[in-house]
Amino acid sequence: MINLPVLVLNQNYEALNICRVRRAVVLLYLGKAEMLENGSGFIHSASYDFPVPSVIRLACMIKRPWLERKLTRLEVFNRDQYTCQYCSKESHQLTLDHVIPRYLGGEHTWENVVSACIPCNRRKAGRTPEQAGMRLIRHPSPPRSKRFFYIPHYYLRIQSEWQKYLPPDIIYQSR
Repeated sequence: MINLPVLVLNQNYEALNICRVRRAVVLLYLGKAEMLENGSGFIHSASYDFPVPSVIRLACMIKRPWLERKLTRLEVFNRDQYTCQYCSKESHQLTLDHVIPRYLGGEHTWENVVSACIPCNRRKAGRTPEQAGMRLIRHPSPPRSKRFFYIPHYYLRIQSEWQKYLPPDIIYQSR
């Protein structure tokens, strides 16, 4: 129970991070945060009972710079919602595919990299989608959101109370 995820919000309700219940209870106990959403259950100590938080808000404003999202496997899979961009199969066993192969001059950019299941990636091989007779479901583009951290898509399915605190593009991208 102490390892459950807790959404941490800034003082202005902007999502900052995900921590564990143990850390969230310490922040609540020290008065550095307030609980917005109650999880399920309690943590019992010798003299106190602490409710398990699901969402907390920090008492002080934390300033963080806006950063460009890096092109990583995890970010591409998150952008494509863990869906093959050729056959629309949802899976966790995906590969990265360059729409225009690198040996044909394709670059390793957000606009040229998509998620593909293993059979589709093998079928396409080193060809363009037109040469392989395959169509892209959605043309790749850079992610719209400039958030600071990655929210695993399964957290949003399990922690439905988080969705009202997150921007719509995070909810859309992570389903």
